Amino acid sequence: MFSAMLFAIALVAMGQFALYYWRAVFTGVASLPISSRVLEAAQVDETSMCGNDFVKLVSLLNLTPELKEGKSGLGFVRVYFEMIRRVESMFASVSPVIASWGEKERLLCARFAAVQIERRLQANLIQAASIRSI
Repeated sequence: MFSAMLFAIALVAMGQFALYYWRAVFTGVASLPISSRVLEAAQVDETSMCGNDFVKLVSLLNLTPELKEGKSGLGFVRVYFEMIRRVESMFASVSPVIASWGEKERLLCARFAAVQIERRLQANLIQAASIRSI
């Protein structure tokens, strides 16, 4: 019984660590600068960027070819965005704090998608240059 409880506590702690680690990486990537060419392609201004721009940026990411294999997709960010959107729609009318928090989180998702587009474009330029040099 004691070993099962210890195992459960270890699993919960490991899950919590994984969640905090993912959140730190997510926030770190979202805080990177976004290039002007990505903003122009998405027809978004960085100062007026909002959480609703995530959908536009995801469609732009889907249009961007991926020449080199790598992890430049959105992964759990799509799920996180949808979860935040649903929480915000359920509780935003009850508390303006939740509405503000939800918008900030959705903005982080949009910034993450913009940075992923930039990374994919950079990887494609490097791959194309290496193909030309052969």
